[in-house]
Amino acid sequence: MKGLSQNHEITLISFYDPSQGDPNLTKLSQYCRDIRVVPWKGFQSESIRARLGFLSTRPRYFVDTFNRSMMHQIDQAVASVDFDLAIVSQVDMVAYSDALNGLPAIFDEVESGVYYSQFIEAKNSRERIRFGLTWYKYRNYLARAMKSYAISTVVSKREATIISKIISRNSRIEIIPNSVDLQAYKDIKEQPRPNSLIFSGSFTYFPNYEAMLWFLGTIYPEIQAKIPDVEISITGNHAGLPLPKANNILLTGLVENVNSYIARSWCSVVPLQTGGGTRLKVLEAMALRTPVVTTSKGAEGLDVQDGKHLLIADEPRAFSQCVIRLLRDQDLRQAIAAEGYKLVQEKYNWEAVMPHFLALIDEIKQTVN
Repeated sequence: MKGLSQNHEITLISFYDPSQGDPNLTKLSQYCRDIRVVPWKGFQSESIRARLGFLSTRPRYFVDTFNRSMMHQIDQAVASVDFDLAIVSQVDMVAYSDALNGLPAIFDEVESGVYYSQFIEAKNSRERIRFGLTWYKYRNYLARAMKSYAISTVVSKREATIISKIISRNSRIEIIPNSVDLQAYKDIKEQPRPNSLIFSGSFTYFPNYEAMLWFLGTIYPEIQAKIPDVEISITGNHAGLPLPKANNILLTGLVENVNSYIARSWCSVVPLQTGGGTRLKVLEAMALRTPVVTTSKGAEGLDVQDGKHLLIADEPRAFSQCVIRLLRDQDLRQAIAAEGYKLVQEKYNWEAVMPHFLALIDEIKQTVN
């Protein structure tokens, strides 16, 4: 929003999570001339619409979560304002493409990794059939949708490779990596606390919850056996979901400034098992000079080197040993933190990435005009 507002007037139409109360729009208001919000209704697998979704060509998720209020808001906005371009952000918003009424549009941050990974990593024939059907519906849904957009963006080469195999040759894909605004972190001055870990991520996104079940159940006990006073903070909406019992766990819920929590932590853990795209939580930690221990899935799509920019481990024992090394070795911690920050500065800083995105917008406008 900050980058776009430099040369464009923005109307933002977005969902918000009603369980967290009314959204605070103060910061966004400085970048947008108009903001319209609609309460989000999450996927209910047992609802009538979700059950009917078994008969649909679309994945059940999109059948059940379709929101007529959102369609109405977009209809109203397009009818009342002479827009040059629409940026349709992520696949949840594709369901409302008809409301754009032919307006030139970018499909921003197309993601296929979750469904594709579930399919190719299926553990048995039952999962293979179930996830295969979902992937079949999803890839066809994307292929049809992307025909309506001048350009579609993805966050990594891996996403581009997957999607290029399922769409027509006439569909154009551009890589716009997930990035952070380093300027936003410059005033955060926190002293890292020894033996403190952090995981930042809402459990409303299942891979985050799955990651913490794995970490707290199989990894954290091994770390505590070696370093008894270790503690972990888990930020974000925890959705009332149960976790394995363990000592020294702080569930913060949503916090006003998660960056301060990350900056004062000795290490950020990102033990993701599934998911797609690239991890903003990894880039945020690097930008705050907090070293990261993650899995191969957590580092996926990022141009990182294990042992230089972060530490990567996929087995519980190896993961716990990486965390213990960082907690005990201050020189290693400082080296990983410095290299991680340097990487973000060079490749994942919005100052470097935003010009490419703005150039795509100008290109589409010139083509239309």
